[in-house]
Amino acid sequence: MIVVLKNGISDSAKNNVTGFLSSKGFQVREIVGEEDTVFGAVGSVLIDYREVEVLPGVDRVIPITKPYKMASREFHPRDTVVSIGPVKIGGSRIAAIAGPCAVESRQQILDCAWAVKEAGAVMLRGGAYKPRTSPYAFQGLGVEGLKYLREAGDTTGLPVVSEVVSPSVVEEMSRYVHAFQIGTRNMQNFELLKTVGSTGMPVILKRGMAATIEEWLMAAEYLLSSGTDNVILCERGIRTFGRATRNTLDISAIPVVRELSHLPIIVDPSHATGLRDKVPPMALASIAAGAHGLIVEVHTNPDKSFSDGPQSLWPQQFEKLLRDVEALCPTVDREMARLPERHQEEVLRSHLGNSKNGEKPRVAFQGERGAYSERAILNYFPEGEVKPMPLPGFSDIFATVLSGDASWGMVPIENSLAGSVLENYDLLTRHPDVKIVGEIKVRIRHNLIVIPGTVESGITKVYSHPQALSQCAEYISKKAWEAVPYFDTAGAAAMVAREKDPTIAAIASAAAAEYHKMEILAEDIETNPRNYTRFAVIALSDTGEPENADKASFTFSIKSHPGSLADCLEVLKEYGVDMTKLESRPIAGQPWSYMFYVDVLLPENPAVFKKAEAAFRDAAEEYRNLGIYRSS
Repeated sequence: MIVVLKNGISDSAKNNVTGFLSSKGFQVREIVGEEDTVFGAVGSVLIDYREVEVLPGVDRVIPITKPYKMASREFHPRDTVVSIGPVKIGGSRIAAIAGPCAVESRQQILDCAWAVKEAGAVMLRGGAYKPRTSPYAFQGLGVEGLKYLREAGDTTGLPVVSEVVSPSVVEEMSRYVHAFQIGTRNMQNFELLKTVGSTGMPVILKRGMAATIEEWLMAAEYLLSSGTDNVILCERGIRTFGRATRNTLDISAIPVVRELSHLPIIVDPSHATGLRDKVPPMALASIAAGAHGLIVEVHTNPDKSFSDGPQSLWPQQFEKLLRDVEALCPTVDREMARLPERHQEEVLRSHLGNSKNGEKPRVAFQGERGAYSERAILNYFPEGEVKPMPLPGFSDIFATVLSGDASWGMVPIENSLAGSVLENYDLLTRHPDVKIVGEIKVRIRHNLIVIPGTVESGITKVYSHPQALSQCAEYISKKAWEAVPYFDTAGAAAMVAREKDPTIAAIASAAAAEYHKMEILAEDIETNPRNYTRFAVIALSDTGEPENADKASFTFSIKSHPGSLADCLEVLKEYGVDMTKLESRPIAGQPWSYMFYVDVLLPENPAVFKKAEAAFRDAAEEYRNLGIYRSS
């Protein structure tokens, strides 16, 4: 059952509720949400719920109807994010786990580890104990293989996961792995599940080859009830009459499980298909269906692999797959998980110390909760490490970053349909102490949002930001509604929620609807689905340049003589600097004079760009670097 506690409940009343439930034989876990605090009480005990509802401090009791309790979304409404070392699986990121089917030798696993890390994997997999159909097949190196696997993980910085096949080796394996894997043949090995669960360590639970979704979630329930909170479900294909592939990948299980359970779900396309050329398309389809990650077999020489060579990718194939996944990410409103040193960790380290009173560092954005800028923050920064800070205007973001009240700001720079956000270009020019330290692209998906119970036929007006109204003009015109401009999309949703008027609607993000407890009447109503916004992450100029920077932005003005603009652009050509954007803006207080805003891709040799900058300063009237950073 779910016991919802009243706001402001005293510690003594909370302890009283816990004690009562425990005395009745329930396991009790506290779940703290943004608005409510609840107790999840699970057990096989029958009890009259009214006995709990009358306890001091209890608001209401909600029974759990699913046979699996702790794995159900009824028990835990919000998605669980599982932490494995520096890697988080779940939430808004897509994690790639890769490595060979089996650890064959020390050098082999080291070579594979470096290959998958360079391609973009964030975890290393490798079997030390191999449950094989044939007793004559390679069974793994055992403890020796675990030692090699852990050495490869420590050397490359990748957390490691390996399959456990017997309760007798759980304790020993726990000294070498960061996460256990329960294979398809052991999904219903309940003694193994209980032993692994009791360690409290993260577990990847593969679906049995003939298991229903309910049986799969009941297996997860064994792990959760035994002591671990960190379970990752893995769909790896089920056995059917089909013979074209090794198994049949049940992609439909992904959205079904995400509706039923709060646990993250990843996909193993290698075992699902058994053929390396089928792995990439099924991996991409799985991400499109909502998977939180992939676990892929990769070998530096699959033709000589001790096991599952035909389904193992070559490193270059794996690298291409991750590039394709990354290209797909904005479409599904996700971001690739990265090891800290490969993403914005340089920026993060320089500012995490700015938190006040033990709070998380803040990231300022324009708008209200649920704004697309907030989605950019959640996608860019490591899960749960920062606190979004809503502000009324773009200038407030810059002021807050300058004052130190926020460690970063997230500002939109341009939209693929509406063009540049000129106000933020001007603000970057006027604030020399603020630099661009990163960027991210977010797909803009507009939804028709109303108060619960509203019917479409009763709507007369729809509110949103002018750009959103323009991007949804075709949909609005078909309904013959009055389009009313509002300062912000999320702000429009908040206003409709406050007014409680069934004749008005807002156009905003799904996150805004969830935050304000509103209903979505229609999804993806924008006229053109290729609607993306590029956001810049800004911070104080003392941040320094990240090691993996590949992009720079700057402004310049030109001297007063014929061909002066050509002189400046000739510098970029001479040094091989690729310009990706050029935009002009009037200079305040200087009629008919213009400042140019430029984005460029950096040459491979950083020293070349330094020389180009020096030459550009000589050619231009005024030059200012706005930031050197990693491109989205």
